[in-house]
Amino acid sequence: MRFVVLFILLAFPVVDLMVTMRFARWTGIPTLVWLLTSAAIGTLLLRHERGGFRARTLGALRGDQPLMRGLVDSGRKVLAGMLFILPGVLSDVLAILLLLLPINLGRQLAPQTAGGFGDSLDGDYRRME
Repeated sequence: MRFVVLFILLAFPVVDLMVTMRFARWTGIPTLVWLLTSAAIGTLLLRHERGGFRARTLGALRGDQPLMRGLVDSGRKVLAGMLFILPGVLSDVLAILLLLLPINLGRQLAPQTAGGFGDSLDGDYRRME
């Protein structure tokens, strides 16, 4: 099983580069342009996500939004950025599909309040000695 996974990991970039060369020949745009453009997009996505991750983490620490939602969203964007940096059209298509996935974990992973009734608890206070 390890060798199958290793073969897939080693064969994917080669197959991706061959598909990119055929796609570039079909469209008439040079292969180097495809590779440099996708690498630039991936680098910009990763650079932009660094600041976005920081803002989402600070928002989660303040209690504005759930932490897990920010982590999943940032992880998805970082993986898409890495796929854009990999040479090839297939990895670019996978990155675009990953960015278009409608992953929304906001409601399920929202912080729960005590008792689920709101922000405050009503009651009487009495000191017993």
